[in-house]
Amino acid sequence: MPLPRSIWIGPPGSLEAMLERIDAHHHLWRYAKEEYAWIADDMGVLARDFLPEDLRRELLVSGIHGSVAVQSRQTLAETYLLLRCADEFDFIRGVVGWAPIASPEFPAVIERLQDSEKLKGLRHAIQDEPDGDFMHRPDFNAGVALLKQYGLVYDILIFERHLPAAISFVDRHPAQVFVLDHIAKPRIRDHEVEPWRTNIRELARRENVYCKVSGMVTEANWNNWGPADLQPYFDVVLQAFGPKRLMTGSDWPVCLLATTYQTWISTVEELIRPLSLAEREMILGGVASEVYSLARGSSAIQKG
Repeated sequence: MPLPRSIWIGPPGSLEAMLERIDAHHHLWRYAKEEYAWIADDMGVLARDFLPEDLRRELLVSGIHGSVAVQSRQTLAETYLLLRCADEFDFIRGVVGWAPIASPEFPAVIERLQDSEKLKGLRHAIQDEPDGDFMHRPDFNAGVALLKQYGLVYDILIFERHLPAAISFVDRHPAQVFVLDHIAKPRIRDHEVEPWRTNIRELARRENVYCKVSGMVTEANWNNWGPADLQPYFDVVLQAFGPKRLMTGSDWPVCLLATTYQTWISTVEELIRPLSLAEREMILGGVASEVYSLARGSSAIQKG
């Protein structure tokens, strides 16, 4: 896969001729306890507002050029809020929102949503569904079948136990582009690799599936993790998907439960250090820019 020339920062051959660095997965919110019930008592660091200006500071310090905002609540109101943020802040290059994919109203909703050029994909929190067969529901699959005609990606948010169902789900939509969030949340805290490894390798055989190197530290021991704890899991997805189908995401601010934004980006840089420059740049931004069809920013991120 050639590097997408539309997102070169400088002329080929120059020191600046590298791909833009993209944080492919972060969240934004105005905190209200009743709307974020998943933020438990031991997650107090998350119980406040996290807004574009807060993110801008993190991107600036970490050398990130743009980002993809991802839904954290299953409401259309939040999707529209993220799209407004993306319109106002140029560094938010795209949005993966939520919409009622399994609802009879979905075709009408997606018609309205397509007016926004920065809507790049949709996501549903399958990990929170009590129905273990949710991905097999006919109404949900009928909605997912509409995404391709609108050029939208579908982000898969699951725990590792959902991987067998995810494989059969993806097989029902061979022409749809999928992005697996958080490498399917393996049991890093318990140092368990199987059956996650076997299932990840099988899922990765589907070339329409990409994977986000994100959310790993919050699956590890929040207070006592190191790169060595993550390395076996990164090695698996690198071998399974290859650099051409991996992208970097911070999962900010959720990552703050276990690390800082800068430390996570530095950790990813360390994990990919043995790769070639072209491979590193693909993982740090090129793949996300291509998969989500992100336009380049009109200007560099400025201090607020």
